[in-house]
Amino acid sequence: MISKYEILDLATRTSILPHVVEKDYALGWLLAGINQHPALKESWVFKGGTCLKKCYFETYRFSEDLDFTLRDPSHIHERFLREAFEDIGEWIYENSGLEVPSDRLMFEVFRNSRDKEAAQGRVFYRGPVSPAGKQAMPKIKLDLTSDEVIADTPVERLVSHSYSDSPTGGIHILSYSYAEVFAEKIRALKERTRPRDLYDVVNFFRRPESRDIAGQVCTLLRRKCAFKNVSFPVMGDLDSHKDTCEAGWREQLSHQLQSLPPFDSFWGELPDFFTWLNHLETTTTAPIPIPFATDESRGASILGTIVSTPYFNILDRIRFAAVNRVCIELDYRTDDGKRRTYLIEPYSLRRTIAGNIILRAVVVPATDSSISLSFRVDRMIGAKITEQAFIPRHAIDFIPAGPLNM
Repeated sequence: MISKYEILDLATRTSILPHVVEKDYALGWLLAGINQHPALKESWVFKGGTCLKKCYFETYRFSEDLDFTLRDPSHIHERFLREAFEDIGEWIYENSGLEVPSDRLMFEVFRNSRDKEAAQGRVFYRGPVSPAGKQAMPKIKLDLTSDEVIADTPVERLVSHSYSDSPTGGIHILSYSYAEVFAEKIRALKERTRPRDLYDVVNFFRRPESRDIAGQVCTLLRRKCAFKNVSFPVMGDLDSHKDTCEAGWREQLSHQLQSLPPFDSFWGELPDFFTWLNHLETTTTAPIPIPFATDESRGASILGTIVSTPYFNILDRIRFAAVNRVCIELDYRTDDGKRRTYLIEPYSLRRTIAGNIILRAVVVPATDSSISLSFRVDRMIGAKITEQAFIPRHAIDFIPAGPLNM
């Protein structure tokens, strides 16, 4: 098992509470255990918000539960589930040292709103920073259904598990496709409009790989709405949920994010999202001007090469701000050696031909969107994520082109 200090270090770097980071660590090993179980490997299809964090989006909110659609309904059985997770717990302990006590496994089988059997589970664990004593052990919730429609072919995904004890070859899991997770989130947004649904749908919409798949998402969404007997979502469906969604924004999301972006910046993007969903033309922004020669490296690809450097923590905060479209307070040493603080909109990370890593950004307030500045990473002293949202003037290239493939 990894050390307590590895959890605390990541918690410090991401501004996430240690117990949330530890749960992310435990989620990775639980997914590994499920994937190695011969009866579950090809039958359980991963979905939901944790699927986004662990399989698709590298800069994302931390999540807490595991949701699966089971292709074999016979697995919805208390004895089967207990025996399967006793085996999984033993495998996890042997391979990681993470404790999953068999006497704390809890599974409840019930009939859902469609009068079909479903199950909820509680898997307790003890990790590097867990409190002593069984009564205080943290837990992971499992939501298991067997009557959901799987509208697209499931795919095997590599699980994000950026901890030092990651298994050789990584962790894999069978999951919903990118387009189907998107469609499922849109349906959930229509029916309940919880803060995490709004956050997830807008993040999907902002990503470059979503730009040309509106037709595919629509097809899957129609199948899912028909199965649930609900109408196709429109903006008006959400209006009655806005106040409740806004009221729960901070409470339900702040512990899962490095910094909480403003509610209005996400809600205000819904009209453009519904325009996209209905195959109507949406505006696109051009890349920020780069007035010097660069190599082919940019954005997320550069971050992958500097993880062990002291600049990674600063750039990871800048990337989070760029993806969530909030400004950064950048503490910077200028060419003449003076220390200054800039409020910036971050857009692009590039490596120059000379080998310097450069951030291209617009300093706020800006009256002319064509005016941008370059900041050398080796002169950055610190970066603070603010709650000041911005509407992009240029394309943001911190997001990888294509779903996460670690």
